[in-house]
Amino acid sequence: MEAVYDHVVTVLTDKFDVDAGAIRPEATLAGLDLDSLAVVELFVTLQEHFNAPLEEDDSAAELTLRQFAQVVEAQLPTGQAPTGPGAPR
Repeated sequence: MEAVYDHVVTVLTDKFDVDAGAIRPEATLAGLDLDSLAVVELFVTLQEHFNAPLEEDDSAAELTLRQFAQVVEAQLPTGQAPTGPGAPR
């Protein structure tokens, strides 16, 4: 899950201009001021990155970043879950 979490953090800082100091595993997307449209865009970005269909979760904005990364990783096809520095980009 570490690679998924790390990529979520990278996307939040690079694409959504979220302050890196505000990002913590227990922070929520809503708490980082991402509205529902931004959450959808985040899912689309992750789908493209991992080349896998992800089902959007209507409650994703209220999940912690740790929980969000777990939801994303659980939706990746078996054997595709990234495992470190060689994770897909």
